[in-house]
Amino acid sequence: MKRPPSERWACRLFCVLLLGAAIASANPVRGENPRYMGPCALAVSNDGKTGYVANADARQIAWINLPAGPIVRQIEMPAEPSGLVLSPDGSKLFVTCAAPRSTVLVLDAATGQTLSAIPAGHTAMGPAIAPDGKRLYVCNRFHNDVSVIDTAAGAEVARIKAVREPVAAAITPDGKTLFVANHLPNDRLDTYPVGAVVTAIDTQSHETTAIRLPHGSHSLRAICTSPDGKYVYATHLVSNFELVPTHVEFGWMNMNVVSVLDVQEKKLANTLGLDGSFTAAGNPWGVTCTADGKFLCVAHAGTHEVSVVEAAAAAGRLVHMYMSASVGVLPDDSEQPTSQRRRIPLPGKGPRAVTVAGSKLYVAEYFSDTVAVVDLQAPAVDGVEQIALGPQPLLTDRRWGELLFNDATICRQHWQSCASCHPDGRTDVLNWDLMNDGVGNTKNTKSLLLAFETPPSMAEGVRTGAAESVRAGLNNILFADRPETECEALDAYIQSLEPVSSPYLVDGRLSAAAERGKALFTDARTGCGRCHPAPLYTDLKLHDVGSRDKYGWTDRFDTPTLVEVWRTAPYLHGGQYPTVRELLVEGKHGLGGGRLEKLTDQEIADLVEFVLSL
Repeated sequence: MKRPPSERWACRLFCVLLLGAAIASANPVRGENPRYMGPCALAVSNDGKTGYVANADARQIAWINLPAGPIVRQIEMPAEPSGLVLSPDGSKLFVTCAAPRSTVLVLDAATGQTLSAIPAGHTAMGPAIAPDGKRLYVCNRFHNDVSVIDTAAGAEVARIKAVREPVAAAITPDGKTLFVANHLPNDRLDTYPVGAVVTAIDTQSHETTAIRLPHGSHSLRAICTSPDGKYVYATHLVSNFELVPTHVEFGWMNMNVVSVLDVQEKKLANTLGLDGSFTAAGNPWGVTCTADGKFLCVAHAGTHEVSVVEAAAAAGRLVHMYMSASVGVLPDDSEQPTSQRRRIPLPGKGPRAVTVAGSKLYVAEYFSDTVAVVDLQAPAVDGVEQIALGPQPLLTDRRWGELLFNDATICRQHWQSCASCHPDGRTDVLNWDLMNDGVGNTKNTKSLLLAFETPPSMAEGVRTGAAESVRAGLNNILFADRPETECEALDAYIQSLEPVSSPYLVDGRLSAAAERGKALFTDARTGCGRCHPAPLYTDLKLHDVGSRDKYGWTDRFDTPTLVEVWRTAPYLHGGQYPTVRELLVEGKHGLGGGRLEKLTDQEIADLVEFVLSL
């Protein structure tokens, strides 16, 4: 006997929730390391019949027959594909292959044949193409700039400075303005405001305008323009980092939002909260608009769902949440779907990129190695299908730990994940007043790179090591009691983090200035190598660096590793030095016992060059 629609809906919903719980919580099958796909970027042909998927972990591009599959072609890439975009006529596929010296591959969209390869900067990603197809814009994440590529000549013609870690770009339909999402703030932390910016670039003059997002904004992941060219939408977090993190409810620590920018005015028009009153929407990632411009679609990487929001509501006619730096966030009074917003659970894990073709929303599910297909005209559960990109992944401890690290559903009410404060395992570059060492002594978030190799943990060394910090973080930051097997998986992931090659290296080697700086660093007259000895560049001890008066109740602070220090500004525990140079010049009276005061300006410059090359 056929079940009534309400009963069928409930059954499907139960199956989706059961599958999600099984993937997140079940102990994964042990075995040899499988080959993961890791879909991270999507594009769809103009006729909507072919999908292109960048599989970051497998280092390949997959061609898929839409809307249901199968895979018809897989092309290997020379490095991790981090983004892709089709030419306006649909004949060419531009793929950014991320590396210290990145490459943009130009592929024949029909056959997959490589037509050309164009050099780009460090960790190229987030490509955007002009409406006339003549210019391609590529974000060079760790060079902090954007490559302008002449597509006819197949060569870079300019570099435009961004702000900090540009990760995504979107161009207006008229081709006049490129908007670039900078992943992290670039502010000193003893000032106001502190927050990431979107860089607006005039595509003719290359002049830039910085559009500041709300105080506490960070972790931008994606950006898109409305079809009418009036608005730009960027996903990110807003942190109430000035509050003592006593709880997570009502966005007390982190909120998950989309900021709306007015294109003509080049200013912030609205910030739309995506969280509900008691069930948040952790870690927003991909964002796109439907072709008619009526709806905005957002992937929530931490809660494994998508939000579909009326664009009119996002632009400011209806705000579901508003923010206050003093009280956190005040949400709407209902979690029920409305005509303006609905949240759709997905069958897979870790949704990232999204794209729309007709009534179909395609979502790259990173940890499930699948593409979800959401029918926007169907009921939430009835409309979700999946396309498998490979065998069902068997999660090793490391991979399971990576999933858990990015999974907001293990947090109370799903407000945040470990990645909310440590995106990519690094730092949100904000000061937090954690309660593990008393109240009233804010300190900058530390990167987790080499955390297990460099005990003790925390700025004041209040944890014996990273393993203790993992368990304390689950309890005191996510407000969750998780099984030891999950803690061990998180340990495995954090231990697997590897340093990224510094953008200050020249062909992977120290420059002449950095070589001179290395000699100074190891010289007894500077004393740098005494507290920061190679290879970890820390002596694992607590030292007085003259910062008590500004940053708390203790004289002694943990000596951080200098590996990847180029990535972790601002510096010192309070984050008041935006660059290493300012730290050494302004703080040299206390650092190294005053030995740095004797250095010349050139010697300081050489020392900075070496430190930033680590």
